[in-house]
Amino acid sequence: MTLSSPVVARDFTVAQLKPLAEDGSQLAQFELGNMYENGRGVLQDYAEAVRWYRLAADQGNANAQSNLGIIYEYGNSVLQDNVMAHMWYNIASANGHGKAAEWRDERAGLMTAAAIEKAQAMARECMSSGYQNCGY
Repeated sequence: MTLSSPVVARDFTVAQLKPLAEDGSQLAQFELGNMYENGRGVLQDYAEAVRWYRLAADQGNANAQSNLGIIYEYGNSVLQDNVMAHMWYNIASANGHGKAAEWRDERAGLMTAAAIEKAQAMARECMSSGYQNCGY
């Protein structure tokens, strides 16, 4: 069983996606994150969503990176953190997510210049480390 797009992935169940995600499919990891975040086919569990999104984000999945930004923006299972939200939106934007730059800029309007500078430095470090040093 293989996944070719998010639309196809949404036709799968958690039981079908989990082995693919555990084998490293970033698309399956993203979709599991989405399912847990939204309670689609499972009980809503933001911590589990973060876990799967992070695995997909570490492979450059811009949608997972953007969704991590949203989770940090709203503080869903994590402390609300504009710096982390800005960092993930910035990374998602650099990886081609269409709305992430807009959302990053909205966060920036609520942040000090020093906090924006920190978020930008964290984004650079995260990307240059191959997603190993991402503000944690």
